Amino acid sequence: MTSSDSQRSAALHAFVAACGADPSTLAPASADASFRSYWRVQQHGRSAVVMDSPPDKEPVEPWLAIGAQLAAAGLHVPSVYAANVAQGLLLIEDFGTRTYLPELDERSADALYTAAFDALFVLQTRLDGRVLERYDEARLQMELDYLPEWLLQRHLDYTPDCGDWDVIELAFRQILSIVQAQPYCFVHRDFHSRNLMIAPPLPGIIDFQGALHGPLTYDLASLLRDCYIRWPAARVDAWVEAYRQRLVAAGRTAASAEQFRRWFDFTGLQRHIKVLGLFCRLCYRDGKPHYLADLPLVLDYVREVCAKYPELAGFDALLARATAGVDLRRRRADAAA
Repeated sequence: MTSSDSQRSAALHAFVAACGADPSTLAPASADASFRSYWRVQQHGRSAVVMDSPPDKEPVEPWLAIGAQLAAAGLHVPSVYAANVAQGLLLIEDFGTRTYLPELDERSADALYTAAFDALFVLQTRLDGRVLERYDEARLQMELDYLPEWLLQRHLDYTPDCGDWDVIELAFRQILSIVQAQPYCFVHRDFHSRNLMIAPPLPGIIDFQGALHGPLTYDLASLLRDCYIRWPAARVDAWVEAYRQRLVAAGRTAASAEQFRRWFDFTGLQRHIKVLGLFCRLCYRDGKPHYLADLPLVLDYVREVCAKYPELAGFDALLARATAGVDLRRRRADAAA
């Protein structure tokens, strides 16, 4: 343990004690793709969770501010019992361990997703996303650029030539154009099965601190083209169309089924291209190789969407060349950190 780690651990234990909880009961609760960590602890006979969010890397102010917005709209987010904002330590409600992911199956999916759609509809109709930072072209482009750097070059040892770069840049311009053409709203940005909890009567929503003012179909694509679970195309089609009709009835969009589906496909494509690069970065830069296990599904999503749209055929062919015969789940042994 480094000196910095030791100091952080001491601050965590002191915070827990100051909250009247028992530091000896601290146990890892979960970790995520950021610098945050979560610890379960006993306080006055109940279980609570400590969020440890180093203030120089992951300030807690956005989590607190956005959580307050969601709670005010009637959504189910963790209550805050105590906070030391300067140190990046929060004692919050424990939603338990039942995320959507292991609970979803053929029988439970409709009921669980109906609750998720209800929560998403509140996000998109009762919250003013304009108070958040805009999910602008620069950020969208930056996320797309993870793919050539981290998937192609670092993970696959594939160096794009000039022709490849032309194909990549053309595909990215087309994606950005369609993503930004749709209405913007409050966007959670990670609205999927690992961030929705079984916490009746509503889904418990976590990991919302990165919310932005972004594309209307972004969270819907995150949910229905989830990087961790896959559904048959016909079922996804039905869910997408039912949700579109709900948005139309609420006056949130007048998009036709064809236009809305194009938004959904291209917005999901932007997200999945980002994820292909991001999961590789988590492996090689951050020492979290387990994310590589989810690359095959994400690549399948990308290539299936590309196959639907002739203008993306060149990009699909490039990905086919770069990934041919490769087990994406395996870390490159010779890749530098």
